[in-house]
Amino acid sequence: MNISKAVIFATIFITPALFCTGQTSANNGSAASPAVAPFTPSPPSDILQRSLGEVQQVVFSLKLDKWKRGSVRDEAGTNVAAIQRDLEGTLPKLIKDGDGAPGTLSKVLPVARNVDALYDVLVHLVEQARVSAPGDQVGQLQTAMADLEKARVTLDNQLQQVASVQEKQLVDLRTTVQTQAASLKAASTPPPAPKCPAPTPMKKKKVPAKAAPGTTGTPAKPAAGTSTPPAKTQP
Repeated sequence: MNISKAVIFATIFITPALFCTGQTSANNGSAASPAVAPFTPSPPSDILQRSLGEVQQVVFSLKLDKWKRGSVRDEAGTNVAAIQRDLEGTLPKLIKDGDGAPGTLSKVLPVARNVDALYDVLVHLVEQARVSAPGDQVGQLQTAMADLEKARVTLDNQLQQVASVQEKQLVDLRTTVQTQAASLKAASTPPPAPKCPAPTPMKKKKVPAKAAPGTTGTPAKPAAGTSTPPAKTQP
């Protein structure tokens, strides 16, 4: 499977209530583009039921007594018993859980892992059949193996698509939370106080000098062409 573990562990906790991801965009104020078709994952049973039924029918009808005796036939008998136990016991319960939540990775991923393990055992059984089984049984096993391979690839591709959708939801959710947090922070921060202009310094007024005591002020200058009479002296 080509599903990243980081994607799986990051997205299994998201409840995929909706897989309808409509995308709209504006082009210079024009009308929005048509919404993308919704993605609805199929239940695992719809993908696997036919191929698993074929595997069960072929494996359960094998006649190992017609195989060549030896260790290969003995090992084939062990693989047949393991496939029967899985088809009758473990796998049906996993598929039922996956059908209940086909868009939840934590429910469908165990189904895919089990089918992968079942396919590996079936491959070994086919190889053993080529050595010891009659030709008709080899052909039946090969056909069942090819059909199961197609089904498991289909299931793996759907899991990849589910993981991609949930990863996009996770990114969109993180972006929304960050945007809302930034908006709340901006709304709670008071605007800065307006800057007041610096006061203009006042000019100092010049105070006139005071006259000396006993004088009434600065004596007037005599007019041109006149002489100043001498000061009178006291006897």
